[in-house]
Order: sequence, then structure tokens, then C-alpha cells
Amino acid sequence: MTDEQLLRPHALATRFSVNLLPETASPDAHVFEITVEYRGRGRWAVLRHGRCLGVDGTWDYEVRPSEREDDWLDAHRFDQDTAIRLAIEQAPLVSVNGLTAADALRRWLDAGTPTTP
Repeated sequence: MTDEQLLRPHALATRFSVNLLPETASPDAHVFEITVEYRGRGRWAVLRHGRCLGVDGTWDYEVRPSEREDDWLDAHRFDQDTAIRLAIEQAPLVSVNGLTAADALRRWLDAGTPTTP
């Protein structure tokens, strides 16, 4: 490998945002966001406000890295495609102050707001 090849920077996407509401829906649309974040070794986490989605579909607080056992990691880490699929499935169910993302989207659409940015 040449020096030029060795010194060539690379780019790696490490975070995806999943949200039922488009960012133009409201300045507060971000509160319904779920993120999919790379955690190394080909494993991704599905996150929302400090909670991490498990294989059983429940949200758990993400424990400190030093406290993560293999069993916990196996239950809360996914390959990229699975993590994105799970985040998409969960997006309509996100609830803020009793209002689901699906309800917020309906309200936004009923208000006659265009659906495209």
C-alpha cells in the first residue's frame, strides 16, 4: 500500500435518525426521534432518550460500558438492517406527554400542513 493510500481519510456513517414526523412538522418534532447508533464490531443500538431497545421490544436504560455483560449486549445490539427495521417499527409508538408520534403526525396533517418540506 502506498503512503497516499494509507493517508486517505475514510468516512463511516455511525448514526441514523428515525422519526415519523418530518423535521418541518414542528420545531419540537425531534422529541419523537429514535436513533440507531453504531457501537462497534458491526453492532448497532436503537436509542431514545438514554434508553436502549432490547430484542424483547422493551426499552431499558443503557448501562455504563464497564457494566455491560455479554448477555446484555446480545439483548440490546443488532446488525444495522435489523436495528433500522426495529427503529422504523417503533417510530409510530413513541409517546411524549401521552401523545404518540402517530397522533402528532395526524394533527399536523389535519392542520393542512404540506407533507413535503
